[in-house]
Amino acid sequence: MAVVIRLRQEGARHRPVFRIVAADKRIRREGRFLEILGAYDPQKGIENATVKLDRVQDWISKGAKPSDTVASIIKHATKASA
Repeated sequence: MAVVIRLRQEGARHRPVFRIVAADKRIRREGRFLEILGAYDPQKGIENATVKLDRVQDWISKGAKPSDTVASIIKHATKASA
């Protein structure tokens, strides 16, 4: 099973909120997921994104690939926590 770390869209119309999730690559964007790893609100900015860095690193060590957007959120969260 190929696992990816990606954004899952939630929220209302014209007011999206995203969850950062680990999911099977073959499942659609709003479909099943394995674990919630954080949240991102684009209107509040990347500075206010919450990420469980320990769980993200665990999934990456197991072979999960983050999407480009999630990779930039993780990179920003790593800098903020240091």
